Amino acid sequence: MAARITKKCIGCGVCVDVCPYGALELFEGQAIVSGHCTVCGSCAEVCPANAIEIEGAASEGLGAQDKAAWSGVWVFAEREGDGFAPVVRELLTKGRALGDELGEKVTAVLLGSGVTDWAGELIAAGADDVLVVDHLDLADPLIEPYMRTLVELVVNRKPAIMLAGATTLGRSVMPAVAAVLETGLTADCTALAIDSETRLLRQTRPTFGGNLMATIVCPERRPQMATVRPHVFQAGEPDPGRQGTTTVVEMDKAVFTTATTFMTKHVELAEGERLEDADVIIAGGRGMGKPESLTLLNDLAKLFDGAVGASRPPVDEGWLPYVHQVGQTGKTVGPKLYLACGISGAIQHTAGMATSEIVVAINRDADAPIFELADFGLVGDVNEILPALIERLKKERG
Repeated sequence: MAARITKKCIGCGVCVDVCPYGALELFEGQAIVSGHCTVCGSCAEVCPANAIEIEGAASEGLGAQDKAAWSGVWVFAEREGDGFAPVVRELLTKGRALGDELGEKVTAVLLGSGVTDWAGELIAAGADDVLVVDHLDLADPLIEPYMRTLVELVVNRKPAIMLAGATTLGRSVMPAVAAVLETGLTADCTALAIDSETRLLRQTRPTFGGNLMATIVCPERRPQMATVRPHVFQAGEPDPGRQGTTTVVEMDKAVFTTATTFMTKHVELAEGERLEDADVIIAGGRGMGKPESLTLLNDLAKLFDGAVGASRPPVDEGWLPYVHQVGQTGKTVGPKLYLACGISGAIQHTAGMATSEIVVAINRDADAPIFELADFGLVGDVNEILPALIERLKKERG
């Protein structure tokens, strides 16, 4: 994949000046590709003679090739701290189900520095194969190196389906990969399924502000790409005895070239347990009435060793930081118990907590949509019910 200089070149040198990777130079009055082209397209955009053609995904016909040549389910195995992002195991479990239905292999793609030894954990979680690109320049999650590495792997190995978590990294890298490959990407999916007749991936996500659920297919281009919200799918139990293969892929160092420097990482932490990891979440909405009432949520969460969540209105009002927000524009959670206090149950919120095992709702409006989702419901004022509940729990626990 590279830029091709045609005979129209007038030797003006504009492309040489604009190339951020120094891949072009002038030779005998003509521009030539002298370095590793990243197919960013900057040169073609500024060429006054239209003398540059991008020989990338489109010109190689990646999406238009015989689709029978594309097979397998890929899962991007995003690292987080000393392990993997929790969504990786969830996607491997779902990917395993999709692969079994198609009769195709599931491959985990692992990028980073010093990560080769982590491949066994991915096989135990459901992968048949693990592709590893282990390079010092991949130690920091920068978009350009990750994007170009994934593109190179896709071009050479042709997966039919590629899944990633709808995390900060997944939401940044996967659209860039899809753009270079000129294929479709469905973001923030809440359901995935195989169409029994067409064998296409059916990708479902909220749309029109969360008021409708759209199911999307990508019939003409490959791979079919989707990012999936964490906690949408249940992660299966790892099987340490599973057998699989690990392939370490070597790449030209130029693939990892980037104009960006990683400076530092800042993580905003909530007090207590993270929402994503909590077995119990006590969440408040506009019906709490005032920010002072949020102390009731904190008191109750402590009694359950749980975490405090919120719908969007309290966050927008500044009552709680964004790190507490659950919903379409916040976090997706799946606790054992979700207590919704003063939350109406708009689809924008329920999209983020619908997979909770048990939902208890407290709302003064008996017709609030949250009661349609709740396993148990109390109609009344949260500012009267919560103090009584807290007092009862304290008394029972001595």
